[in-house]
Amino acid sequence: MQNRNSPLSPDIWLHDLFTSKAVQEGAVIRRKARDIERFAGMGQFMREIHRRGYQVVENSGQIIIFCNRAPVRWLTPPPISLKEIGTKSFQDFAPPDHP
Repeated sequence: MQNRNSPLSPDIWLHDLFTSKAVQEGAVIRRKARDIERFAGMGQFMREIHRRGYQVVENSGQIIIFCNRAPVRWLTPPPISLKEIGTKSFQDFAPPDHP
């Protein structure tokens, strides 16, 4: 859903995003999901992410873009979906007892 009132085309908006200093240095950047959708469209944005080989995550309406090809490692247990949990109880996920 591109914003027809924006002076920037989706191509220009994406160009500006991906030519920023942080991106050039391989850093991590954050944008609101609604802004990405408004100014470029999520499909076009994701095509550019894939073309560049970057990784991206979403949390609470924020898009985090890892502007490099390094692996992302969770320092906390990765999130699990309700589908993966199924009929298990919280005790099934408890850490093992330490001696």
